Amino acid sequence: MLGMVKKIFGSSDERELKKYYKKVAIINNLEPEIEKLSDEQLQAKTIEFRERLANGETLDDILPEAYAVVREASKRVLGMRHYDVQLIGGMVLHDGRIAEMKTGEGKTLVSTLPVYLNGLAGKGVHVITVNEYLAARDCEEMGRLHQWLGLTVGLNKSGMEPDAKREAYSCDITYGTNNEFGFDYLRDNMVLYKEHMVQRPLHYAIVDEVDSNLIDEARTPLIISGQAQKSTDLYFIAARVVKMLKEEEHFTIDEKTRSISLTDEGVSRIEKMFNIDNLYDTNHITLNHHIQNALRAEFIMKLDVDYVVQEGEIIIVDEFTGRLMQGRRYSDGLHQAIEAKEGLKVQNESMTLATITLQNYFRMYEKLSGMTGTAKTEEEEFKKIYGMDVVVIPTNRPIARIDLPDMIYKSEAGKYRAVVNEIVERHKNGQPILVGTVSIEKSELISDMLKRKGVRHTVLNAKQHAKEADIVAHAGQKGAVTIATNMAGRGTDIKLGEGVMEAGGLHIIGTERHESRRIDNQLRGRAGRQGDPGSSQFYLSMQDELMRRFGSENIMNMMDRLGMEEDQPIESRMVSKAIESAQKRVEGNNFDVRRVVLQYDDVMNQQRTVIYKQRMEVLESEDLREIVINMILSHADRLVEMFCPDSEVPEEWNLEGLVEQAKATFLIEGYLTEKDLKGKEAEEITELMHQVIEKQYQEREDLIGAEHMREFEKVVVLRSVDSKWLDHIDAMDQLRQGIHLRAYGQTDPLREYQFEGFEMFNDMVARIEEEVATYIMKAEVSVNNLERKEVAKGQAVNPNEPPKPARNDDKVGRNDPCPCGSGKKYKNCHGE
Repeated sequence: MLGMVKKIFGSSDERELKKYYKKVAIINNLEPEIEKLSDEQLQAKTIEFRERLANGETLDDILPEAYAVVREASKRVLGMRHYDVQLIGGMVLHDGRIAEMKTGEGKTLVSTLPVYLNGLAGKGVHVITVNEYLAARDCEEMGRLHQWLGLTVGLNKSGMEPDAKREAYSCDITYGTNNEFGFDYLRDNMVLYKEHMVQRPLHYAIVDEVDSNLIDEARTPLIISGQAQKSTDLYFIAARVVKMLKEEEHFTIDEKTRSISLTDEGVSRIEKMFNIDNLYDTNHITLNHHIQNALRAEFIMKLDVDYVVQEGEIIIVDEFTGRLMQGRRYSDGLHQAIEAKEGLKVQNESMTLATITLQNYFRMYEKLSGMTGTAKTEEEEFKKIYGMDVVVIPTNRPIARIDLPDMIYKSEAGKYRAVVNEIVERHKNGQPILVGTVSIEKSELISDMLKRKGVRHTVLNAKQHAKEADIVAHAGQKGAVTIATNMAGRGTDIKLGEGVMEAGGLHIIGTERHESRRIDNQLRGRAGRQGDPGSSQFYLSMQDELMRRFGSENIMNMMDRLGMEEDQPIESRMVSKAIESAQKRVEGNNFDVRRVVLQYDDVMNQQRTVIYKQRMEVLESEDLREIVINMILSHADRLVEMFCPDSEVPEEWNLEGLVEQAKATFLIEGYLTEKDLKGKEAEEITELMHQVIEKQYQEREDLIGAEHMREFEKVVVLRSVDSKWLDHIDAMDQLRQGIHLRAYGQTDPLREYQFEGFEMFNDMVARIEEEVATYIMKAEVSVNNLERKEVAKGQAVNPNEPPKPARNDDKVGRNDPCPCGSGKKYKNCHGE
């Protein structure tokens, strides 16, 4: 039925493409006229377009002519002319959609079209790339075109001074990475003076490799953190203890979810070791937390797969790209548990000063678009989270790559022998080969096997990522053998060298299926660019992680019954379909994980939006008098509600307590007494308090001077908001960590989190108002306390920035209580 509908009406992509082709025809008709313009006349078009926009025309009105101008300018400046399909890609991006374009189709050149058009509005266009090398490259190469046409271009890099960042953001076009744009947003909302902010309002962003930036990295929120002073000894104690535990007897591991649980026997063993009665007693929450992390570190987190050790530090390996994520740390103490496991110095746990998910950051842009070679499989997620649909752009030339069927082996050893034999055979003919692996460990295993066969090759994994672009660029040369983790699937085109086409083009070998089909497609897409010949094939085994996790036992039993040897492959459509079905399940599961992260962050996002908006009002306002008085009045109202509740008769009201509490915060001795309030209704008491507050406020301002009072208001409000907000972030994080336990009580953890989060936010607002009331009305004002000060110094937990070394000054004293929670002195327990 669906096929018949498509025949009659065409697919949605085909219908969309027809509309775009009509505009392409208009642009093409303008080409002869635009070609005749001199350089000066072509450059003057930018001024003309801006005038037309100022006079009421829209970007859509001028799109055909603007795109024709960019195409002609590109021919003159870059020596490249946009193909018709690239014009379509540019229109899709301008419409706030995702353009799926195969590798080698010139996505970077496509972006110049909507970047120029939207840059004419003068509100700032952000071009987001996956790493700073690509951001700098695109800024330099494509920036030449934009600058030639009269637009300003900036590069936003990590580690830049605020003034340099501000200048980059003030440009018409700014290049950078998703992390850096997000961190700048967070940092802007921590500044003490408006002039220190670097970003403008978020107008339009084009995200390159949109699936990597907005999906693969969306599970990890951006965090600005500061040091939390906690003991590190317990990490080493827990690491030593879990090494004595045995799988199945003391704990069990679920490979599918990568989770680990203590058995009853394991719990008893821990209790005996630490000489405690009940591991799950509230007094031992910290110990339990450390044991759980130590178990995960010891038995789930694998060296050279999940992380590497470099220069005494644990560096996380990105599971999607294989890149080393410099400066990023596992949260909630897991990173420290891994440091203890590897016998390294344990750095202090950090406290979160500011955080946001990439989803919520990018949803703040007025218009968002993206491009990638692989997005259609995740279209549902893009639609639901970002409101963007995917348009598949046709290739300029037909794809000539041959995708060979999967080869499936009984064992990993048999699979790798077959891979190496295949490399040796193809290498004899001079055909270049790119071998994709899922981990650093596997890439080095194949490398060792090739060395024994005498095959020269290059290994590209996170340990050599500095040479990445150069290695990838040469992967298409005759006789080249390149072994790479998934990171090679992004960013740099592989161009074929002389004589390679005759040898069959670039051959791709995948050594394992990834849990996401997109990653497999990215690897395949490295071959067959722009109609070049090429081929791809995946080699799998029943021992591969994906196969083990999703039921390879039946196939394994069948291979045993047939008496198949390790080196004997099968080509089975049934197995290939089962693998794809497993991948779809994993993709669905990963989407659910990201959606849950977003649902929880949405609670924080609503609160963050309120706080950041109010904070901005404080920074921008010249006079906070009215805001501050309202905060004090609000605090007074709460006190009246507390001490004069509607549920009690007036005779039972605690008027003495009300006056005493008011004195503790805003009331000056003698201005209001219990006697003044007796016999009055609650509304009258509230009104009287309001009058006293406003009178006191005016007297205080007369004493201090209006100018000093205005600055003092800002100092107090900023400090109160910032300090309470930091406490609130930490409290919400703690709530988030434990909220899943509510499910055991038949309640929805997310709803509980929303409800309790709302209550906690209201409590925080009340504490802010109370503190503001106290300081404004009671603190002595001097030159020293008129200076705005940061509540805490933060550091972006950024993959592009190495972490600053943390001092470890918090060793447990020999006579201090042991951090294990046993109640004994440290010297008599784990300090022996």
